[in-house]
Amino acid sequence: MTESPTPYVLDADTMTGGMRPIRQAVLAIGSNLGDRLGRLQGAVSALEDTPEVTLVAVSSVYETEPVGAPEDSPSFLNAVVLIDTTLTVHTLLDRALAIEDAFGRERGETNGPRTLDVDLIVVGDRVADDEQLTLPHPRAHERAFVLAPWLEIDPEGEIPGKGFVADLIGDVDTSGVVRREDLEILL
Repeated sequence: MTESPTPYVLDADTMTGGMRPIRQAVLAIGSNLGDRLGRLQGAVSALEDTPEVTLVAVSSVYETEPVGAPEDSPSFLNAVVLIDTTLTVHTLLDRALAIEDAFGRERGETNGPRTLDVDLIVVGDRVADDEQLTLPHPRAHERAFVLAPWLEIDPEGEIPGKGFVADLIGDVDTSGVVRREDLEILL
């Protein structure tokens, strides 16, 4: 994945006339409290309604066991969303956090139950490490609940500095990740 899918794909900013690259981004969404599927659907709809974001693909819904969570945490529903965007990484992060907040996300215990989680996994080939954001997501290459749905919609997917999703998934335990044929996110 590159900073711009092709170096010639640009979008004109109608306010300034400037040109900005269109980047492909991967977001992982998950919920293990309340109306889990409704929250995933809401997150996808909110992303679709975001200016300068175009939905490219949404994976199937997967039910997964919590990773590193407190005992007796409910299982998650997870999906991966592939988008094209001209937003900066920090603007995209702000949007992801706003979507979480809109669905009642309360920050607390690490890996604790949550109404909605919207994580930036990769944004082009951008590498970032500041107080607000680390890209690519530092644990995505270890998480079957990210890799399995991502592989489904992007067989050529790659985590910069870690490798191709198709290769990385062979290094993780996928036994707790089940594709839910009976559940669907609508576009």
